Amino acid sequence: MFAEEQHGLIDGHSHDDIKRGERFFKGLLPFNFKGQSCVSCHNLVATDTLNWNPSAMAIAIKYADRDFESFKASIEEPVGNKLTVVHAGINIGEEDLKTVKAYLDNMAMVGPKPIKPSINNLLIFLFFGMLITWALLELIFFRRIKYRIIPVIVLLGSLGYQGKVISEEAIKLGRSQGYAPDQPIKFSHKVHAGENGIDCKYCHHTAESSKSAGIPAMNLCMNCHVLIREGTNSGKFEIAKIVNAVENKEPVEWVRLHNLPDHVFFSHAIHVGVAKLDCQKCHGPVEEMNLMRQNADLSMGWCVNCHRETDVKFKENGYYESFAKMHEEMEIGDLASVKAEDIGANDCMRCHY
Repeated sequence: MFAEEQHGLIDGHSHDDIKRGERFFKGLLPFNFKGQSCVSCHNLVATDTLNWNPSAMAIAIKYADRDFESFKASIEEPVGNKLTVVHAGINIGEEDLKTVKAYLDNMAMVGPKPIKPSINNLLIFLFFGMLITWALLELIFFRRIKYRIIPVIVLLGSLGYQGKVISEEAIKLGRSQGYAPDQPIKFSHKVHAGENGIDCKYCHHTAESSKSAGIPAMNLCMNCHVLIREGTNSGKFEIAKIVNAVENKEPVEWVRLHNLPDHVFFSHAIHVGVAKLDCQKCHGPVEEMNLMRQNADLSMGWCVNCHRETDVKFKENGYYESFAKMHEEMEIGDLASVKAEDIGANDCMRCHY
């Protein structure tokens, strides 16, 4: 490998080929190419909505160990109804296609380029810091401005903005509302739970009896996908990942979405099995989500307020038989309803022990 790099080669490809392939993939070359760029369908960075097309990284990994002819055939002679329609009319010269393969092979080896962080918010924060410094110097030393109220307003306004930013960022350290990571397989809850009406507990079958709702095993996916091998939106690419995982007995490394701190206890069995809460109560309109995201902030205040507002399904529920006095009060009409808070849901030791 070191010797290859010494001669300007990386895994058999030259730096020029890799760079040219990257430019072609992004639509920068050739200048007279009339078709869509590769990146217009196959994204290089994660997006906040589900892109049904495989990402550049996913393609790179799939074809890293395959020869050029196999890669070429997947573009010019695709298998599957979806890909046949999408790739119809694509005409890329062989030399250009070889550079794209070189670019993707290199990506599979070194990974995609890291996303450069935006510094806009940092610059604004520093700007207000400079205003604070100026206001203090003006009030204590310079004293050039006739109306002292001006630097005071600048000082208070800047301190208020910086305090707000610091507070919000500190809160975000422990919360991930809106978090929607890319997953190794493009799975749409909208398609499965919404359009096809699959019950949440069919896949998350431990939700009623366990602390965790569980991650569905790939064998469970194959109950349907042993026959369904092509998705309406994603074609064969994503379902093929499930088939390969089952056939090769390789686990799929899903990215965890909801993650409570270690000092917090939460049980799906209590909330789903006993309280009979709908999944949407905490997870939001899952049946409308293509890209699954964290719906609530999962803060302590959110949980406490839910316990204060939620009526417990108290009657004819064996779990609550020991609350004899409450049952008697409900029978005679002295008690209209029971909130979760009334039966100890907000006791500290219920969640923190």
